[in-house]
Amino acid sequence: MNELLDKRLLWVGGKGGVGKTTVAAALAVLAARRGRRVLVVSTDPAHSLGDVFDRELGDAPRRLLPNLDAMEIDPDAEVEAHLARVTEQMRRYAAPEMMKELERQMRLTRQSPGTQEAALLERLSRLITDDEADWDLIIFDTAPTGHTLRLLTLPEAMAAWTDGLLAHNRKSEELGKVLSHLTPKRGRDVATPFDDPQEDPLADLDDKTRDVAKTLIDRRRLFHQARRRIENAEETGFLFVMTPERLPILETARAVSTLEEAHVPVAGTLVNRVIPEDAGGAFLAARREQEATYLARIDEVLGHLPRPRLPWLPTDVQGIEILEELAGLLEAEGF
Repeated sequence: MNELLDKRLLWVGGKGGVGKTTVAAALAVLAARRGRRVLVVSTDPAHSLGDVFDRELGDAPRRLLPNLDAMEIDPDAEVEAHLARVTEQMRRYAAPEMMKELERQMRLTRQSPGTQEAALLERLSRLITDDEADWDLIIFDTAPTGHTLRLLTLPEAMAAWTDGLLAHNRKSEELGKVLSHLTPKRGRDVATPFDDPQEDPLADLDDKTRDVAKTLIDRRRLFHQARRRIENAEETGFLFVMTPERLPILETARAVSTLEEAHVPVAGTLVNRVIPEDAGGAFLAARREQEATYLARIDEVLGHLPRPRLPWLPTDVQGIEILEELAGLLEAEGF
């Protein structure tokens, strides 16, 4: 597990309430302590990353420690920015009398199912593919299964959506051939030579169609590149946090199986809140007996993965000092 913090992207997830945000924060502290430039990102609308650090966090990275920045992505802000870009693009082509209806449609879209996640996935993709960023390691505090599978399927989904959108366009046949030619096989980037007009496959399209097509192709390229990064085990790792209880075991086993079937690298699972050996009393003895059956079940179901453990702490995890303590425990477990 010690190579996990040497990767470029680390996704930390698990069932709600198992302590994934705490683990993500502690791993970020540990990596920063080792000299890596770290950004830890929360994508959960019900953010708790700022609570764990006991710091106010927002949509822009905030420096918490040397080498350590943190941020909480605001899905609503992402939606607003996304719709503003769409509206501005449409404004260049829509007749003035259509703008009122366009703005009404944008307001409706703001509340549509999937709009928030679509904007969030685009933001994640830009973070994933930004090679000019200031960080060596980006840790995502999120529910990785759903987001990851959507990012893996987005290029194909966008291709189908694009075809439907342009079905009645007078240039749809020509544009469909262009998009088909530019849609790569799984695992390959889109190569679109827009710089040289003589090699530009969109050169014969009218300005409006060309502009829309370029926007769509750029987004498809972005999602393809993000998918390649996610599938690359040298660059990406997924760590599932769980507690030795029945429901977290079941959910984690399903999530691991789903990602492995999608050829996404799962680095391991971290078992959190294990009762310390020196805890006493009849109550803890009974809890420890039950816990032992769950720990054995974890070994049975997830025995092919590393399974480091963290003890159940006597206090809540809040503030840098206790995160430093957790970072030391993680280091002792081989991180």
